[in-house]
Amino acid sequence: MRQFLPAYLDKYPHTPAGVLRVLNRLASCRTAALGGHVLACTHCGEITYHYHSCGDRHCPSCGGTKRASWLERQQRDLLPVPYFHVVFTLPHEFSALVLGNRKLLYDRLFAATSETLQTIGADPRHLGARLGALLVLHTWGQQLEHHPHIHAVVPGGGLSLDGTKWVSSRANFLVSVKVLGRLFRGKYLAAVKELYAAGELRFAGSTAALADKPVFQAWLNGLYAKDWVVYAKKPFAGPEVLLKYLTRYTHRVALSNGRLKKVEGDRVTLSYKDYADGCRPKEMTLTGPELLRRFALHILPKGFVRVRQCGILAHRGRQERLALCRRLLGVPVPLPPTPLHNEPSPVADRMESAPVELSMAESASSPEVNPNVLPTLSLSAVLLLTLALSCDAMGWLLACASSAPVLRRCPSCGQGELQTIWEQPRPRGPHRKTKDPWNTS
Repeated sequence: MRQFLPAYLDKYPHTPAGVLRVLNRLASCRTAALGGHVLACTHCGEITYHYHSCGDRHCPSCGGTKRASWLERQQRDLLPVPYFHVVFTLPHEFSALVLGNRKLLYDRLFAATSETLQTIGADPRHLGARLGALLVLHTWGQQLEHHPHIHAVVPGGGLSLDGTKWVSSRANFLVSVKVLGRLFRGKYLAAVKELYAAGELRFAGSTAALADKPVFQAWLNGLYAKDWVVYAKKPFAGPEVLLKYLTRYTHRVALSNGRLKKVEGDRVTLSYKDYADGCRPKEMTLTGPELLRRFALHILPKGFVRVRQCGILAHRGRQERLALCRRLLGVPVPLPPTPLHNEPSPVADRMESAPVELSMAESASSPEVNPNVLPTLSLSAVLLLTLALSCDAMGWLLACASSAPVLRRCPSCGQGELQTIWEQPRPRGPHRKTKDPWNTS
């Protein structure tokens, strides 16, 4: 990135500000430009540099902590049913138009995928149930070409339409992919026509001719006559395999560091899988600016959410619906995780609403304590109260410990201590903000 970014900007001077911001952030990742600190050993004098990471979601080296916390949340929401993997792909004819209208057409891609799964799932001829899905947007192929598609992870079944029972799918079959493809095609093209009629689509470059209504209609007719690809893989072997898959796919970037093989002069060699040749590993060589151009095709607009959930897995009311699903499936509800010291305790939040006040926590504004309440507490309530107090006490101790300086031993000699000899905070300020990074006018 640092080596070829100047040549890329010389060749493509009209790069949108949002793309340029991400490229600059990745180029400065783990460098002195983002600040950091330098440690020196008091015994052997060895110096180590620790620079800040960029934390950008497009960076292949960042995001490990976010990925782990997200995966932990998903693990608590898994249901004991088989999960299917369904892929919804846009035809290549859409590539240029989508690149000029990324946020609008990516949003419509999510909506069309969700509506297709919900409509087919609720149809009594197919399943007759309310489905749920985890949707992940990928915009790249193995050779970094623009290839927008959505990976949908769907539980094998759903709630009945009246919410009184769990309707299971077949063990190795969810719904027909041909039916999914036809409905997906109709819903997405209908959304594109609405955007065109409202004048919200932008046309430029190779798509400029589509601004003419007869040309646009002829282009749509060709897409209606084409079969759209919806691919369904076999169910996952179990929750562990599903979680491993989710980790690999949800927080993936277009190009990982492991695929870069060598850099010679102005050319970069990277590996890829050739799906047309039995997924055999191959290598391709591109110029540095061309590699950055292909990578920039997959930089998402600022604030765009590329991992979404729909149906019974939608965020609003999800825990209530999952609890209902587990009750209908006859499985216990998992216990809440132990909160960290910097996170609020869900048990403590529930206990705050209980009509019990401790004398040590009373103040002039505290409500009057009812002495008859404490003897009527059940054993489970007392245990919950004890757990909440212990979590809060542990969090206070960890917070105090984190504020104290920590002495670290030198990993090389094992005798000296590492001391900070240089420190610079991460740069902040109004110069890092842009009002509309995708406005190139």
